[in-house]
Amino acid sequence: MKTIAKLFTVTAALAMTTALPVAADTSGKSIALSNNYAGNSWRQAMLESWSKVTGAAVADGVVKAADAFTTSENQATEQAAQIQNMILQGYDAIVLNAASPTAINGAVKEACDAGITVVSFDGIVTEPCAWRIAVDFKQMGRNQVKYLAERYPDGGNLLEIRGLAGVFVDDEISAGIHEEVANTNFEIVGSVHGDWAQDVAQKAVAGILPSLPELTAVVTQGGDGYGAAQAIAAANRPTPTIVMGNRQDELAWWAEQKAANGYETTSLSIAPGVSTLAFWVAQQILDGADVPKDLTVPFLTIEQDGLEAALETTPVGSVANVEYSLEDAKAVIDASQ
Repeated sequence: MKTIAKLFTVTAALAMTTALPVAADTSGKSIALSNNYAGNSWRQAMLESWSKVTGAAVADGVVKAADAFTTSENQATEQAAQIQNMILQGYDAIVLNAASPTAINGAVKEACDAGITVVSFDGIVTEPCAWRIAVDFKQMGRNQVKYLAERYPDGGNLLEIRGLAGVFVDDEISAGIHEEVANTNFEIVGSVHGDWAQDVAQKAVAGILPSLPELTAVVTQGGDGYGAAQAIAAANRPTPTIVMGNRQDELAWWAEQKAANGYETTSLSIAPGVSTLAFWVAQQILDGADVPKDLTVPFLTIEQDGLEAALETTPVGSVANVEYSLEDAKAVIDASQ
């Protein structure tokens, strides 16, 4: 069965590999999360996963503390200042979802020079001293177009909904979309930024729709599919195939349409629980493990026949998710050696 289980299957397979030896005790170590943005359901789920998994780790004495901090604005300067404060507070490791791949490299280097382990995830940094955990975001973009090309070999008009401007993830997914479109009969007839939030996406799509021809499909980045659907319905336009991003409101809308008229699409995103993988990777580095600087994890895909099962396990207002254990992290590290 092709379902949400794609990611679970990969994770389970990894967990069967040999665990790395433990070299040191981390019970006295403190890890901080530096997060640049919390304005959508994915980021909220990411923070919830962090709190759940790290809270248990602290209670079990694995680490001393695992505090989470989010900047008030998605600004690299503010996040750099936040990291500098973490250096002064004496954290042993900083887990980082970065506002920019390059703009906070100076602060990251300061942390490394102070002997602090820095692990970036999702929004990764390019500073060589830091570790990076990411999915292949370009491939996420390509996969959307590949799916649509199978459905519509004659092509058609696409609307692209992008994420937060200037962020690594947005640039990579968009690049993958455009690269794959060049191999098809599709044409991108409009592009807006939805900031990975359904309300922002709905407003942006509503604003551009009057200038667009009939749409075959909408390519997205997550958190924007439901907003796009609402804007298109309000404009009394035919519903195109909208690629979803694993948010509960998107999955619920898709399920309603599927039951009513057989609506078909696909959904894919990085699991918010990748923050918990980053935590365990940081813990393992502090524990003396030899960890490659770059780790790749699969994105989470939900297909037509797995929709109902995925929706059942996704809380209202949240995102389809997978959280990582210490053994999962060891397996990811081992598989990347």
